[in-house]
Amino acid sequence: MGWFNRSQQGISTETKDKKEIPEGLWYKCPQCKEIVSTDDHKKNLCVCPKCNYHERISTKEYFEILFDSGSYEELFGNLHSGDPLNFTDRKKYTDRIAAVEKQTNLKDAISVATGNIGGRGVTVDCMNFEFVGGSMGSVVGEKIARSIDYCIEKHQPLVIISRSGGARMMEGAFSLMQMAKTSAKLTQLSNAKLPYISVMTNPTTGGVSASFAMLGDINMAEPQALIGFAGPRVIREFTGKDLPEGFQSSEFLLEHGFLDTIVERKNLKDTLIKLFKMMM
Repeated sequence: MGWFNRSQQGISTETKDKKEIPEGLWYKCPQCKEIVSTDDHKKNLCVCPKCNYHERISTKEYFEILFDSGSYEELFGNLHSGDPLNFTDRKKYTDRIAAVEKQTNLKDAISVATGNIGGRGVTVDCMNFEFVGGSMGSVVGEKIARSIDYCIEKHQPLVIISRSGGARMMEGAFSLMQMAKTSAKLTQLSNAKLPYISVMTNPTTGGVSASFAMLGDINMAEPQALIGFAGPRVIREFTGKDLPEGFQSSEFLLEHGFLDTIVERKNLKDTLIKLFKMMM
């Protein structure tokens, strides 16, 4: 009997005994559509067991994965964005930043922490993609600059985990200046004979990929990460040509010499420890 006729005749299906499945119990991989329990997905460091898709995780989760016993001290946490241009688009820049700060409980698009990795003091800068797309403004540049000064003072290596849509254009030239600022500060770190390891995750694009993300003594990336300056769609429209398969993936960049290695998230800490032993 059709649903229309059932409705017309007042016939309904009893559903009071139907068990509702609580939300958040299952994770569906956006790449291969594999379904696993949320608990198993988290235990696997938010990596799909079938296709190895690395889901984006929070800065706090990276810190807990990398630092010994998940113990670390956050640095420069009081810095937050100003509004040098009095910028307004659909809303005031100050209102936008205030809303994002409230939503994410973050001060800006990068967090800095120091602690031990394999028993060695290390400073880790990790970008917050959920804060305006991880865009690089004045605070990002200043935090990286201060973390480099801290590394030189404490004689520590530096790790930067990048995930960003690029420069924060609401700050105009002040944002673009951070490309030169961070690059110059990394030269100071190099002159101090201290290693800088760049870890690129999905996505690492724009002014971030055109500056500090590609300036590591070792440039590494997570599998299947999008890395490049402009996005594939923009390049395709500009050139009018089809792009190679896998263009701007970390695997493509490794094959063409832009990366030194690809490291799965579960192996990241051990890889860093081995590199520190060789480079320090």
